[in-house]
Amino acid sequence: MISLEKHRIAAIAASWALVLIVAALIFTMSAKDGATLNHGSGFVSAVKAWLASTGQALFGHPVDVSPVGHFGEYFVFGATLLNALRWHLSARKALFAAPLIASLYGVTDEIHQIFVPTRSCDPADWAVDTIAAIVGAILAYAVIKRLKKTKGAGTTPTP
Repeated sequence: MISLEKHRIAAIAASWALVLIVAALIFTMSAKDGATLNHGSGFVSAVKAWLASTGQALFGHPVDVSPVGHFGEYFVFGATLLNALRWHLSARKALFAAPLIASLYGVTDEIHQIFVPTRSCDPADWAVDTIAAIVGAILAYAVIKRLKKTKGAGTTPTP
């Protein structure tokens, strides 16, 4: 049987691995030019096309679905950061730190896009990133808090 400490270390490592995976996904998506995002990214291109056609059907004109992608990426990023940070900080400090870190990463993401053909630095995208990270962190905080209540104290870290 795995000791409690080994389980804790494994959970911490898995939490940070998820953060790194999401950060890498965001970087990878930002490195793609507009044409590749629209037609050469498999599932992502299919979802983007579906969202665009649905938006056009709903509103009667073409709709920029880029904010939806930004929101989705940073919602998950905020949640995974909160989950990883809770092992090292109090839950309330993690709730503040996760969106802050995600927002700062969003700034670097927008700067990165300056150097990608057909992409640009857009402060509105950064604002969407930040709002999404806040919402993701709040939801993760609420889920963790609820799980902690149902499982009982001692299974979730709170330094």
